[in-house]
Amino acid sequence: MRVLVATIVHHPEDARILHRQIAALRERGHQVMYAAPFAACGVTPRPGVEGVELPRAAGRDRRAALHAAGDLLAERGPEADVVLLHDPELLLALPGAMRRWRHGGRAPVTVWDVHEDTAAALVMKRWVPGVLRPSLRLGVRAAERLAERHLRLLLAEDAYQARFRHVHPVVPNFATVPPLPPEQPRDDRVVYLGRLSRPRGVLDMIETARLLGPAVRVEVIGEANADVREVLTQADREGVLRWYGFLPNDRALARLSGALAGLSLLHDQPNYRHSRPTKVVEYMAHGVPVVTTPTPLASELVERHGCGLVVPYEDPAAAADAVRRLRADQALRVGAARRGREVALSGLNWQVRSAEFVALLERWVNEADAARNAASGSAPMSDAVLAG
Repeated sequence: MRVLVATIVHHPEDARILHRQIAALRERGHQVMYAAPFAACGVTPRPGVEGVELPRAAGRDRRAALHAAGDLLAERGPEADVVLLHDPELLLALPGAMRRWRHGGRAPVTVWDVHEDTAAALVMKRWVPGVLRPSLRLGVRAAERLAERHLRLLLAEDAYQARFRHVHPVVPNFATVPPLPPEQPRDDRVVYLGRLSRPRGVLDMIETARLLGPAVRVEVIGEANADVREVLTQADREGVLRWYGFLPNDRALARLSGALAGLSLLHDQPNYRHSRPTKVVEYMAHGVPVVTTPTPLASELVERHGCGLVVPYEDPAAAADAVRRLRADQALRVGAARRGREVALSGLNWQVRSAEFVALLERWVNEADAARNAASGSAPMSDAVLAG
């Protein structure tokens, strides 16, 4: 099976795209063309993957990226058995490509991987004028209904089913649990892993780091939105925290083991109410106690399994107190780390679900091939009857 994976929004080293889905496809012998903004993000394609360069879509003007993506899909799509799209923006580039596929006589199975509540996410985009947000929300919902009629859908969360009329398979953002037991959590270092923005609590995290220092060091790993880069750079320069910037997933995960706690200080935003933060699962998988705000899926996971502490939204003092509590109570933090890893290993392990993801794509391709063979076989049979 040959798969064309495309994104113009996500970093090419995105954990879900590269380290889960593409890795799973390659492990099972499938060929992958990966179209992504490699140059814009300063990275090169990983060995064994055919990299195809695309511009990155950022801010208000996304026309160049959409135009390039549309051309790529039209030209390279017929080479693939599956086209796997990771951005809602790519739905805008798809109609022209699909027309060319039909004229060329072969259309690949086209799949949209739904990462988030797209309409809710628009409310959080600072570059989207407030007056446009209601109409954009309606437009996104209409595009989702249209996509459901013409594409295959994968969902990252069960809760996303409510946005669609039909039931679609869920491929959750589980973690790849390390096979060896992690280092026990120490008492001098707190970590954060993930994208950095105001709604994700970056300003709260900086204040939490001020309250914890110098006894506890806060390490922050991730790409930052433009409006918070300067404040993060300044905090790093002043020694308030250590900001590593973006690190490839394997290098980022290597920094988790042994941390006192992992932070997830998301704000109370609609886009976060239906999503399980991947960082929380990663912390659990690496034996790191979790300190999270009460987003429903994260707090339910932490409280049910006793793998960390829940703190109020936008309350750095409470987050710092939770870290101090874990630091002062070795039995609490070691127990939280152990329970979190056990749950991740048994119920949140990507290694278990990866085979299901690949098998699903294989089944869709086989169904499409069978339908094409049946359609192409009908004409010769009719000709034979007429000739007889």
